[in-house]
Amino acid sequence: MKIGLLSNFSCCDSALNPTISLFEKAQETELKAVFAPEHGFHTALQDQVRVPDSQHHKHTRIHSLYGRHRQPAQKTLKTLDAVVVDLPDIGTRYYTFLWSAILMARAAASMGKKVFVLDRPNPLNGLTVQGPLIDKGFESFVGLYSLPIRHGMTIGELCSMLNQENDLGADIKVIKMKGWKRNNFDVDNKLFWTMPSPNMPCFSTAAVYPGMCLLEGTNLSEGRGTTKPFEVFGAPYIKPYDLAQTLKECRIPGVTFRPTYFMPTFHKYRGELCGGLQIHYTNLHQFNPVTTGLHVIKAIHDLYPGDFQWRQPPYEFEKKKMPFDILAGNSWIRKAIEKKRSVSAIQEKWRAELNSFKKIREQYLLY
Repeated sequence: MKIGLLSNFSCCDSALNPTISLFEKAQETELKAVFAPEHGFHTALQDQVRVPDSQHHKHTRIHSLYGRHRQPAQKTLKTLDAVVVDLPDIGTRYYTFLWSAILMARAAASMGKKVFVLDRPNPLNGLTVQGPLIDKGFESFVGLYSLPIRHGMTIGELCSMLNQENDLGADIKVIKMKGWKRNNFDVDNKLFWTMPSPNMPCFSTAAVYPGMCLLEGTNLSEGRGTTKPFEVFGAPYIKPYDLAQTLKECRIPGVTFRPTYFMPTFHKYRGELCGGLQIHYTNLHQFNPVTTGLHVIKAIHDLYPGDFQWRQPPYEFEKKKMPFDILAGNSWIRKAIEKKRSVSAIQEKWRAELNSFKKIREQYLLY
């Protein structure tokens, strides 16, 4: 069987053998093409850096799905019998690997090719579902189809659900995991953490990412260019102790903040001293990263109205809509923050659609 593999070098078995090596050694299949998502096959490129085509050390061509094209060429798929998808997902809608998998499934459907998805754990557990879904018109490469920010599903479950619910017509076979429990966080799985991208170095980063990635839609540093991306955040205009006191008064469950200063080595505010905070979760079961991220943005918006700004497009292939809006999946949250609405009122507005999603989701759970 001639196969194509959509994966990257962080994908390994439990003994840390890369997936690509296992397929190169397999006798029953022939690896004909490799496809790379954002950050490149070797997971070395920074966010939103276009990935060029390249060559693997064993002369297998690596086709970029994050460059001029985001789905595979028909002439490449034509040479294959099937496609295997093995990608980590970190439990958050904006992480683009899922959307590369979905575009691959759509392309495979148009060519009548079968897709095998090698399932992997959701590091944020398979129970907790949080945040708004995507309103019509706000679809983008950080959310091609409507999902809540934290979906509580595995990549195999997501591919099956999105395929069925959106009539993609793909022939998808999910290869299930053994031993994973839905209530497991990554720290419960006793597996190695292999970095899926340069700014996702460890589990604690993934744990805060569903909320702190929203800072990408602002002029706040989300900590890129530091050793704690998404865990430290701030800007040159922020006074850390004032911000820490404001957030303390919000009484956010399961989290605390430490005043800090940092100087990014790249990205926003490169080489500038930033005041800000480091976020520390104290109870993973109580911690809601989505609402925490909104508390952070609202607090800074209100404390520093002359300095805080929303980031302008382009962002993730979107040239018109505001980056914060495509991350949130709507424009009404941004407008609510501008009107100084409470985070609890914002959260209440998405509660009904989130409950509807949970009912649909139940049909596709494999574990």
